[in-house]
Amino acid sequence: MSFDPDEVQRALRKAWSLATASQWTVNNLAAGQCNVTSLLVHELFGGDLLKTPLPAGDHFYNRIDGLRYDFTASQFDQPVAYMDLPTDRADAELGATGDQLAELRAALQEHRAKSGQPSR
Repeated sequence: MSFDPDEVQRALRKAWSLATASQWTVNNLAAGQCNVTSLLVHELFGGDLLKTPLPAGDHFYNRIDGLRYDFTASQFDQPVAYMDLPTDRADAELGATGDQLAELRAALQEHRAKSGQPSR
Protein backbone atom coordinates (compact mmCIF):
# COMPACT_ATOMS: atom_id res chain seq x y z
CA MET A 1 0.00 0.00 0.00
CA SER A 2 1.56 3.28 -1.05
CA PHE A 3 1.12 6.32 1.18
CA ASP A 4 -1.44 8.68 -0.32
CA PRO A 5 -2.70 10.78 2.62
CA ASP A 6 -5.97 11.70 0.90
CA GLU A 7 -6.74 8.05 0.13
CA VAL A 8 -5.76 7.02 3.66
CA GLN A 9 -8.11 9.67 5.12
CA ARG A 10 -11.01 8.54 2.90
CA ALA A 11 -10.42 4.88 3.77
CA LEU A 12 -10.17 5.58 7.50
CA ARG A 13 -13.43 7.54 7.54
CA LYS A 14 -15.15 4.46 6.09
CA ALA A 15 -13.29 2.03 8.38
CA TRP A 16 -13.88 3.75 11.73
CA SER A 17 -16.72 2.39 13.82
CA LEU A 18 -17.82 1.70 17.37
CA ALA A 19 -15.70 -1.47 17.14
CA THR A 20 -12.55 0.61 16.59
CA ALA A 21 -13.18 3.20 19.35
CA SER A 22 -15.87 3.36 22.00
CA GLN A 23 -16.28 7.15 21.60
CA TRP A 24 -17.18 6.88 17.87
CA THR A 25 -20.54 8.33 16.80
CA VAL A 26 -22.19 8.84 13.43
CA ASN A 27 -21.86 12.59 14.05
CA ASN A 28 -18.16 12.42 14.96
CA LEU A 29 -16.52 9.54 13.10
CA ALA A 30 -13.01 10.38 14.35
CA ALA A 31 -13.96 10.58 18.04
CA GLY A 32 -11.63 8.45 20.11
CA GLN A 33 -9.87 7.02 17.06
CA CYS A 34 -6.46 8.69 17.52
CA ASN A 35 -4.66 5.84 19.31
CA VAL A 36 -5.81 3.03 17.04
CA THR A 37 -5.42 5.12 13.89
CA SER A 38 -1.90 6.32 14.68
CA LEU A 39 -0.89 2.74 15.48
CA LEU A 40 -2.24 1.36 12.20
CA VAL A 41 -0.76 4.20 10.12
CA HIS A 42 2.60 3.59 11.82
CA GLU A 43 2.32 -0.15 11.14
CA LEU A 44 1.50 0.37 7.46
CA PHE A 45 3.67 3.34 6.54
CA GLY A 46 6.36 3.70 9.22
CA GLY A 47 7.49 7.13 10.32
CA ASP A 48 7.17 8.43 13.86
CA LEU A 49 4.43 8.34 16.46
CA LEU A 50 3.79 11.73 18.06
CA LYS A 51 1.50 13.02 20.78
CA THR A 52 0.19 16.26 22.21
CA PRO A 53 -1.23 16.44 25.74
CA LEU A 54 -4.81 17.76 25.78
CA PRO A 55 -7.20 18.30 28.70
CA ALA A 56 -9.02 15.03 27.91
CA GLY A 57 -5.76 13.07 27.56
CA ASP A 58 -2.94 12.57 25.09
CA HIS A 59 -3.74 12.93 21.39
CA PHE A 60 -1.76 10.66 19.05
CA TYR A 61 -0.85 11.13 15.37
CA ASN A 62 1.96 10.47 12.91
CA ARG A 63 4.93 12.02 11.14
CA ILE A 64 5.85 10.47 7.81
CA ASP A 65 8.70 11.76 5.66
CA GLY A 66 9.02 14.77 7.97
CA LEU A 67 5.35 15.84 7.68
CA ARG A 68 2.69 15.68 10.41
CA TYR A 69 -0.44 13.68 9.61
CA ASP A 70 -3.33 13.87 12.05
CA PHE A 71 -6.07 11.80 10.46
CA THR A 72 -8.34 12.26 13.50
CA ALA A 73 -8.11 16.05 13.92
CA SER A 74 -11.73 16.40 12.77
CA GLN A 75 -12.91 15.07 16.15
CA PHE A 76 -12.07 18.41 17.78
CA ASP A 77 -14.05 21.65 17.70
CA GLN A 78 -10.88 23.73 17.98
CA PRO A 79 -7.52 23.37 16.20
CA VAL A 80 -4.93 21.36 18.11
CA ALA A 81 -1.86 23.29 19.35
CA TYR A 82 0.55 20.54 18.36
CA MET A 83 3.57 19.85 20.55
CA ASP A 84 4.85 16.91 18.43
CA LEU A 85 6.25 15.00 21.40
CA PRO A 86 7.92 11.75 20.27
CA THR A 87 6.29 8.64 21.69
CA ASP A 88 6.19 4.92 21.02
CA ARG A 89 3.75 2.14 20.27
CA ALA A 90 3.54 1.04 23.92
CA ASP A 91 2.31 4.52 24.90
CA ALA A 92 -0.27 4.66 22.09
CA GLU A 93 -1.40 1.09 22.88
CA LEU A 94 -2.54 2.26 26.34
CA GLY A 95 -5.59 3.79 24.62
CA ALA A 96 -6.38 1.07 22.08
CA THR A 97 -7.02 -2.63 22.43
CA GLY A 98 -5.60 -5.31 20.19
CA ASP A 99 -9.16 -6.08 19.10
CA GLN A 100 -9.74 -2.46 18.06
CA LEU A 101 -6.52 -2.45 16.06
CA ALA A 102 -7.41 -5.75 14.37
CA GLU A 103 -10.90 -4.42 13.57
CA LEU A 104 -9.53 -1.22 12.02
CA ARG A 105 -6.90 -3.15 10.04
CA ALA A 106 -9.57 -5.52 8.65
CA ALA A 107 -12.03 -2.71 7.85
CA LEU A 108 -9.32 -0.71 6.07
CA GLN A 109 -8.27 -3.74 4.02
CA GLU A 110 -11.92 -4.43 3.14
CA HIS A 111 -12.42 -0.85 1.96
CA ARG A 112 -9.25 -0.99 -0.14
CA ALA A 113 -10.37 -4.29 -1.70
CA LYS A 114 -13.79 -2.86 -2.59
CA SER A 115 -12.20 0.24 -4.13
CA GLY A 116 -9.77 -1.84 -6.17
CA GLN A 117 -6.74 -0.71 -4.18
CA PRO A 118 -4.08 -3.31 -3.53
CA SER A 119 -3.59 -4.12 0.14
CA ARG A 120 -0.25 -4.56 1.81
